[in-house]
Amino acid sequence: MYLEHFGLSEVPFRITPHTEFFYYGANRGATLNALIYAIVHDEGIVKVSGEVGSGKTMLCRVLVESLPPHVVIVYLSNPSLSRDDILFAIAADLDLNLPLNARTSAVVRALHEKLIDLHGQGRQVVVLIDEAHAMPMETLEEIRLLSNLETSHHKLLQLVMFGQPELDQTLARSDMRQLKERITQHFTLEPMRQDDIAEYIEFRMRTAGYKGPQPFTPGAIKLIASASLGLTRRVNILAEKSLLAAFADGRHEITQKEVAAAIRDTAYDHPRAAMWRKVAIAVAVVATIAVAATLVAVFGNGSAQRMPAPANAAVAPAPVAPSPPVAEEPVAAAPASPGSGTEPAPDGVSPRLTFPAAAATVAAIPKTALAAAAARLSPAAQQRLLETRQWIDATDSRRWFIQLVTTDTSQIDYAQNYLTMADRLLKPEHARLYMADTGREQRIGIIHGEFPSMGAAYAAIEKLPPELRTNSPFPRQVLWLE
Repeated sequence: MYLEHFGLSEVPFRITPHTEFFYYGANRGATLNALIYAIVHDEGIVKVSGEVGSGKTMLCRVLVESLPPHVVIVYLSNPSLSRDDILFAIAADLDLNLPLNARTSAVVRALHEKLIDLHGQGRQVVVLIDEAHAMPMETLEEIRLLSNLETSHHKLLQLVMFGQPELDQTLARSDMRQLKERITQHFTLEPMRQDDIAEYIEFRMRTAGYKGPQPFTPGAIKLIASASLGLTRRVNILAEKSLLAAFADGRHEITQKEVAAAIRDTAYDHPRAAMWRKVAIAVAVVATIAVAATLVAVFGNGSAQRMPAPANAAVAPAPVAPSPPVAEEPVAAAPASPGSGTEPAPDGVSPRLTFPAAAATVAAIPKTALAAAAARLSPAAQQRLLETRQWIDATDSRRWFIQLVTTDTSQIDYAQNYLTMADRLLKPEHARLYMADTGREQRIGIIHGEFPSMGAAYAAIEKLPPELRTNSPFPRQVLWLE
């Protein structure tokens, strides 16, 4: 409808994965090249993770078109396959005609023979698994078994899993550790920065045939970057709607006015409903979470003590990052007690939960898995946990920090060792430690810094010591406003 108005030959911001619109910036091109190298050089299982709308499917499609001719591609787009179904799906793509009632052992044997035959022809077989985070556990276990198909020198089957951050959470389970150990390469599609978004939008416009000057003003780009959270799908939707708004007004320049209209149309400018939903979750969860202040008092000297809780202990819902799959609720500074509730917050101010002052004793500590995990921390780590809680309470919820590492509480020793290393490398600053209950598992994380914007946090990441960049640190907000 607006193509002629802007001199376009096709729609520039489709949300379907048209590979000619693949953007090689924002580390996407480097990730593609690394994937090709890993596959061609027999690197075993590879994992690519990224938030919803970060461009995983587009990357997968471009990878299919970019692999050399000797690579045989099996593409699995249905994540709900059972462990038997995935075997039949791979066999079908390799042109194996097997009876539907064939036993699993017979299918595996036929696959093995086919893979050996292809290997003898100088061919490589790679299985690309989209939406791997939604796969049943038993199917993921079958993937691990498939990775065992090999000759004395080479893997017969390469496996590349594309999934949302939930995949990382699944692989962190103790019963998935054998599969996790077989993953040789990990890649993460991070959200785009504002400069990347400006280049991305201009690239898509030029690819669609646009010949004029950049139609999106810097203010419009800034607004899109803020509302989209750097996710390509959101950028596409907002840019498309902004073009339509400009066309409707007979304008050829897209300003903040058109982008604001696009944001309103997509409801991206209504974070408060999501914020209050998180507050409601915090109210429900806080009654079952052990408190850092009580743990320091009780476990620091080994005896029961009474410690009055702060009169205005805050329980902020944890930030939702581009990478973590579920919202985490940080350990509260005091347990909920009858009569606790929320105070109304003015516009632009994060709501705070308030609790009346009360004494806490050993008997009052909830017997939760999170409390048990926190009790295993060293006294110094427990003190850091309390300091982090106090920092969360005192800090503007819109500030940013750097997530250095996060794992489940079965890895407490690893987290404490990482904290010690981070303290040594970040001198004179200290890293912070938090623990959280997602409702499905207990998490422990190490974070660093306080920044006014995502861009400032990204700039700080570039200056981190190499040892702290190995886990792909990323920015998070104290309270992420969705």
